[in-house]
This record gives sequence, C-alpha cells and structure tokens, in this order.
Amino acid sequence: MHAYSRQLSRLCLICSLSFLFISCKNSNSQSSTSISPSTANSISGLRLIGDYNIAAQTQFNGVEFGGISGIDRDSEGHYWAISDDRGEVANPRAYVLDIALDANQISSITINKMIYLHDENNQLHPIGRKTIDPESIRMAQNGHVYISSEGNYSSNSTDLYQPFIREYSLNGSIIRQFDIPKAFYYQDNLTQGGRSNKLFEALTLTPKGQLFAATEDALIQDGPMTSINNGSVIRFLKFDINTGQNTAQYAYDIPKIPVDSPPETFRPDNGVSEMLALSENEFLVIERAYADLVGNTIRIVKATIQPNTTDVRQISSLVNAQYQSISKQTLLELPIQYNSIKIENIEGISWGPTLANGHRTLILVSDNNFQNQKNTQFLAFEVLP
Repeated sequence: MHAYSRQLSRLCLICSLSFLFISCKNSNSQSSTSISPSTANSISGLRLIGDYNIAAQTQFNGVEFGGISGIDRDSEGHYWAISDDRGEVANPRAYVLDIALDANQISSITINKMIYLHDENNQLHPIGRKTIDPESIRMAQNGHVYISSEGNYSSNSTDLYQPFIREYSLNGSIIRQFDIPKAFYYQDNLTQGGRSNKLFEALTLTPKGQLFAATEDALIQDGPMTSINNGSVIRFLKFDINTGQNTAQYAYDIPKIPVDSPPETFRPDNGVSEMLALSENEFLVIERAYADLVGNTIRIVKATIQPNTTDVRQISSLVNAQYQSISKQTLLELPIQYNSIKIENIEGISWGPTLANGHRTLILVSDNNFQNQKNTQFLAFEVLP
C-alpha cells in the first residue's frame, strides 16, 4: 500500500451557461456562490476542493503506475481505475485505490491492488501486441465491472483488434461481451468505420442500470474529425444490460478545437474522453482538447437526451442527415493553467463521497501517457446542488 504527498490549491470555481467565474478561496472562507438550478438534476456550481498528484514513474508491485483513463467508485467506497497501457509498459491492468478527502482537501491516495485483465482464453494480454486499449471502467450493479476498449487499428490483419465493451469479474476474467454494431469496427481507417484510437473512450451506467458508451471522435462515415476550423459529431450508444444489444444511438456535437498547436508540432485534437450519468437521460461529459506545447482545455458539459432527440441508429451516415442532437449546457471550462495548477489530460470522472454538508463530490483523474515528467493528477470538486 502506497500513499503519496498532497498538492492542494484552494480555489472556488462557479459556473453557468453564460460565464465562468473563478475566484480564490482562503482557509477562513466558508461561503461560495451558487446559481439557481433549472431542474431537479441540475448542478448549479462546482467548487474545487483540491488536487493531488501521484508522481510519474511511481512503481506498484514492480509495475509503473500511470495511463489512468477511467475511474469509478464501488459500493464500499473504493475506486477502480483502468490503465490504458496496451501492453507497451506491462500487461494491461486495473487498480483499486482509496482516496481520502473532505471539504478542504484530498489528504491521501493509496494504491491497494492491481488486477491484470485476461483475454478470451483466460490468459493475460501479452506485452507488445496491443491486443487491447482499455479506456473506461464502470462498476456493474451485479458486483462485476464493465470495461471499454478502443482496440487497435493496423493495416496488417494479424495486428488489428476490434473495439469492445465487456463485463469482467473482479479478478479480471471475461464474463461476456456486448454486441458492438459493425459500423463501429475498424475497416480501412480511410473511408468507413472507426478511426484509429478514436472509439470507445467513454462509458457510464445510469442509476437504473442502463449502459451508455460514446466514441471519442467521429466515425469516418459521419464526417471529419474536429479541427481548428470545424467541430465534429460523435455517437452515444445505449445498451440493454440483459441482452447486450445496442438499442439506441444519439448524435452529440463536439466544438472545434479552441487552441492551435505550433506549426512544427503534432496536430491538436478535441474529443469526448469520459461521461458520467446523472439520471436516465442526463450526463456529465468531459470534452478534452489538447494543443502540443500549449496544454489541455477541459470542459465539463451537461448533456441531455430530450424527448425530441433523434435515435440515429438507422442513419448510416450523419453527413447532411436530418436529426436532432443531444442538448448541451457547458457547466465548467478549466483553463490550461490557473494559479499553481496546470490542468492535465483529464480522462476519468467518478462520483466521490458525500460531504458532511450533504453535497456530493466528483473525482477527476488524468492520463499521464507514461511520460517521464507527467504526474497522474486527481481533482476533487464539491457539487453545489
């Protein structure tokens, strides 16, 4: 069991549709501004409790900790975190963590356990083959876990692995696989199907047990990816927990990339990195944009499937199609850097514990991509109802 030293910044972040207000909160201040909610499930504000970093290259049982792309809290208050290591550092795996926090700080994070994921033959995924790209993890109501994978695109068929959503036991063994529509499979990475490394980044379970997933960026047949000049459109998928079948799909619009990269560097991008259900039709969505040598811009968006939102499951291409997208409300935009906190590559979101005042908390976590100088960043927010 490993605990690590804390980094804490006391800020107050309050937001609404029309503006983002950021102010400092000192140790003597107990007040915070809130905005009247429009519905029973609205979040009127988010107050940043603090941040906490696990240092780059931290070892647990001889394996480097990092690449955390998803996180979820179980019924006993432990957190299950998935690493998106495709076998490039070690065998693909998940972790069990304890996070201690109150209204003022994250006081400690402890790594308790590491669980290796098994393949269809109940063997460990090999190192070096990229047979799986785990991106999100959610605790099932039956005590198991759901995990999504973006798979791996390759023009060589022996190295091409399709995306999936699977149910696993708590020891990492596969129980079953959900039925993924063929339109989301890798084909040629040019004219049809999923784009390489742009598939099931997001996964969530509603309070009544409906499973939703979302792609990171557009399917090829649905139009271009996000850019500095244009936005894009992705699909939310709804699954029947009992049958594993995809029962509905909804279009979600992604805005254009807010900040460009220098010309000599990598192309900037923007996409959905995670989602968290508020109700059966409302979700918190993480929109994560990155510009090389600049940094990350993170938006927390409330997305709502309205009665008039179109089920686009029968629409093969969204280009020039007629449909009603999921409605969106930006709750919070985290700047690239504020005060002493540089916002990192946020890819996971989970409910945290309930505070003494009855307010819920949110936990966000970053994927450090196993970069030598990048820590794994945890952020805790108080939800102002």
